[in-house]
Amino acid sequence: MPPTTHLLYLHGFRSSPQSTKARQVGAWVAAHRPDVQWWCPQLPASPQEAVDLIVAGTAAWPTQRMAVIGSSLGGFYATVLAERIGCRAVLLNPAVEPARDLAAQVGETTAWHSDERFFFRPEFVDQLKALRPAAITRPQRYLAVIAKGDEVLDWREMSARYAGCAMRLVEGGDHALGDFAEAHLDAVLDFLDLTR
Repeated sequence: MPPTTHLLYLHGFRSSPQSTKARQVGAWVAAHRPDVQWWCPQLPASPQEAVDLIVAGTAAWPTQRMAVIGSSLGGFYATVLAERIGCRAVLLNPAVEPARDLAAQVGETTAWHSDERFFFRPEFVDQLKALRPAAITRPQRYLAVIAKGDEVLDWREMSARYAGCAMRLVEGGDHALGDFAEAHLDAVLDFLDLTR
């Protein structure tokens, strides 16, 4: 596939464009590849609205030259997008069964990077069920970075879902991939042909 010219970053549940990994990737793009179109939107709580936003926002992007990086729930959304349009995707500790895992989060909650409160509604669980891709159709499009020490998601489930994809299976680590910039960013950039 040709080098990436358009890059989308999707944050996780209760997160935002202010997440550490989003800011690290955005800063690298600004410093080293200002020619690359970069977009890291604040995602709505509704999964269907989130997917509608990213589909509409990337509709004019060249599919063969765009890529998406998604963390946690953003990794689920990145998979939805990649399966719909055929772009490359990097998944950072991706949520595999968010409908199951987030059912316990129904109700009022807060965002990590602000005091903003929002409601995670019961129908959002149904939206996640409806959005889940049946299968990974072209594993070569994907790179998954999965930490065995993830305290939120099961690394075995993640690695099984993305079997056959390029994968960095990390001993230890955590859900946030606290060593992302030092240990994984270069591999992500290489996979997306951003370092040429």
